[in-house]
Amino acid sequence: MSALPDDFIREIEAVVGAVGMVCDAERMQSYLSDWRNAYRGEAALVVRPASTEEVAAVVRLCNQYEIALVPQGGNTGLCGGSIPDASGTQVVLSLTRMTGIREVDTENETITVEAGAILQTVQEAAAEVGRLFPLSLGAEGSCTVGGNLATNAGGTAVLRYGNMRDLTLGLEVVLPDGQIWNGLRGLRKDNTGYDLKHLFIGSEGTLGIITAAVLKLYPAVRSVTTAWVALPSAHAAVQLIGIIRGLCGDRLTGFELMSRLSVDFVLRHVGACSDPFTETHPWYVLIELSDTQPDAPLNELLEQGLGGALERGLVTDAVLASSEAQVAALWAMREGISEAQNHEGPSLKHDISVPVSCIPAFIQTTDQRLLDQFAGVRIVAYGHVGDGNLHYNVSKPVGSDDTAFKAQQDAIMHVIYEATTRFQGSISAEHGLGQAKRAAAKHYKDPLELALMRAIKTTLDPKGLMNPGKVL
Repeated sequence: MSALPDDFIREIEAVVGAVGMVCDAERMQSYLSDWRNAYRGEAALVVRPASTEEVAAVVRLCNQYEIALVPQGGNTGLCGGSIPDASGTQVVLSLTRMTGIREVDTENETITVEAGAILQTVQEAAAEVGRLFPLSLGAEGSCTVGGNLATNAGGTAVLRYGNMRDLTLGLEVVLPDGQIWNGLRGLRKDNTGYDLKHLFIGSEGTLGIITAAVLKLYPAVRSVTTAWVALPSAHAAVQLIGIIRGLCGDRLTGFELMSRLSVDFVLRHVGACSDPFTETHPWYVLIELSDTQPDAPLNELLEQGLGGALERGLVTDAVLASSEAQVAALWAMREGISEAQNHEGPSLKHDISVPVSCIPAFIQTTDQRLLDQFAGVRIVAYGHVGDGNLHYNVSKPVGSDDTAFKAQQDAIMHVIYEATTRFQGSISAEHGLGQAKRAAAKHYKDPLELALMRAIKTTLDPKGLMNPGKVL
């Protein structure tokens, strides 16, 4: 804490108390690196306010003393957006004490929660009143709503329910000068000018600190059917989703694409996972249908769709889960890919999106260019077909040197991002830019878009104290 003025420290303690400050170097460690230990920084102090008013007071003090702030939630991000820099002069503002469920309004179908609430806790609060909050992520047991909003999280149900922009009606935000914008309105229609909440959703804490949100609720799901489907190609997956959508409408909740290598890694490294088929196939999709009716004919609908696709050569095999245990086992195959890839040595992970119709061509052309230029690399492609989001990851060649492979990171990234741009895509689909993609955004985003973003940043945060070094 020696980097901070003594007066500042005393005033911070007067706001949050000793319990709201983490000063000890050992206790601070969990706030200074991400969960993968891919990004690490140093901080002068960690502050843990317990209310919006305390957040505002802390921000006002940081503005007064011109001390940079790094907002942090569950710290489960993948782009280093919640990690301080190496200077040791920044303050980490953790929202993990602000966990309240402020209101559940079943008639308006909304839930108002504080930014530090764990996503799973919000899901459970909705379930207790017979409702659904549909955002679902692999990190839902530890990620926070504030972080979900800051990165505009999507998850596996985005196909039906959308991402956090679609799930949010109102926000409460502490601005860089310490003012509190109370936009906690549960309105679905409000045409009174700019929709300010969208400035802060996806801004990664660079424009203000989200302290609470009004989120949409949906009727509880009472029928679910899940299928594991083998395909001859990624092109078949794009055709298949059109068939299932046309037949099932918004009952289609999940449609997850996985390459065979993705599945091989899971079978090799994730315990209790087994291949549903006796033969291997180039591609797979995990399909989920859901309905609010307890006896909806989901199996029949899915069987009808898959049967027609089988006749057209789009499907080579399929199995429908017959129990909750089988459903869990199939989802474990999909959700285990990221963990499994870590056991194969260093990997370069890219979270991109392209138009759904371009997915097959993107995969084919990018795979070939990478293999031509970087012999032996192993490409792990999987993702949410319905919104064009691909996790396009590259693992090192078997037996190759880790350091040599990591040295090729920029060259590999260039191939992938050039292809993404060629197909009118985005270099970040759901993880944000953070510090990982800040330089790439400067190269691949439209210059006018970047200029507009900088103008907004300068207007709201003229001193540049809110999460500096991230996004822009």
